[in-house]
Amino acid sequence: MKATRLTMICHGLTLAQKRGYFPEPEEPLVSVPRRCVPHGTFQILTAPEQRAQQTALALGDATIASGLADCNMGRWQGLALKRVQAEQPSALADWLENPASEVHGGESFQALCHRMSVWLKDFELPGEWFAVTHPMVMRAVLVQVLGCPMVAAQRIDVLPLSRIELSFSGQWRLRINCPQNASL
Repeated sequence: MKATRLTMICHGLTLAQKRGYFPEPEEPLVSVPRRCVPHGTFQILTAPEQRAQQTALALGDATIASGLADCNMGRWQGLALKRVQAEQPSALADWLENPASEVHGGESFQALCHRMSVWLKDFELPGEWFAVTHPMVMRAVLVQVLGCPMVAAQRIDVLPLSRIELSFSGQWRLRINCPQNASL
């Protein structure tokens, strides 16, 4: 059985991230990353949102994978976090503390975790893969791979262009890599 290696990459910086807003579905990047094609033979997947597709262009030709779509934030899309905190403090607290919360009218974190669990289960494609997606999606994937409580996702910061490396050979595993020629 040939192993699968999947590197998940967070999209580049958006104005919404910079200003503390919940993103709009078609939120563009502040600046498109410079082209950086990794070595070797690999395939690229991207979430359907514009910010993910713009980031994926830096790697090469990508196939849109709807399963990598961002969490739907419902009525909070495009709103400043400070505004939601001021106008709906109990709703925001509920959303932060309860993974099943749908107070914004969109997708709960619990539903996103389930969606990513199904996506990972169905991802049986051997070889080297890159997948450009979103911070919430990457948190949900880490929750699934590590088998930790969903509330632990609130303690994971996923910065623009950050990566997580996973491998699959019977089960998904987190790969923590050391840079080549690294020394302490």
